[in-house]
Amino acid sequence: MRVQSLTLAVASAALLAPTTPPTAHARPAVWREGTVSTADLLAKVRDCAPVSRGRYRSDNGAPANIPVCGTRDAVFWKADMDIDCDGTPGPRCNRRTDPYFAASTAYAGSDGRPLSAERLPFIVVPAPSALWDYRDHGIGGGSVVAVMYRDRVQYAVVGDTGPQGIIGEASYATAEALGIRADPHGGGAPSGVTYIVFKNTKVSPIEDHAAAVTEGERMAKRFVEGDAADGG
Repeated sequence: MRVQSLTLAVASAALLAPTTPPTAHARPAVWREGTVSTADLLAKVRDCAPVSRGRYRSDNGAPANIPVCGTRDAVFWKADMDIDCDGTPGPRCNRRTDPYFAASTAYAGSDGRPLSAERLPFIVVPAPSALWDYRDHGIGGGSVVAVMYRDRVQYAVVGDTGPQGIIGEASYATAEALGIRADPHGGGAPSGVTYIVFKNTKVSPIEDHAAAVTEGERMAKRFVEGDAADGG
């Protein structure tokens, strides 16, 4: 989890077709402008019916101005992206590359080990608090997420929890797939990232990214074709 403010920079090369499934050092599969367009997804989260009891900060010391919003089928928020490099260490996420590295994640893989932030696209949700408890909305480890930045969408899962009052964080692999600088020590995006978490979804095993993409596409189509936000 990431608490400190980061020096933020972004890379913006747009890709028009899905990539191949990830290997140890390949980018994860990215779906964009296919069955459901990024524009259609963003249109469904234009208006906010808050489900959080207050607002979150993007970083320590930042204004508390980010609500968690709800619809019948999803919750969503619009924030920055800090880089989570925690979990099973690898060549890009370890104690040398990340001064705040923690060798654990809130949810583990099917082998019982922490998730790999550099290989698995996942997001970080705030730890449950009086402000908001994600568990009350059919969300938990493995819930499917659509993360959008500029013209890209990356399907991911809920994989870690962070500070109770801060929101807007995703794994190294998520940032890399979205064209965001994934360096845990100075990377990320200062704003413009939309996170849509689909209720009552679960990828098992949690590390099966192909299953997350398949379920994400299905839920995105259902979300866009469904009713407008109703504050669920």
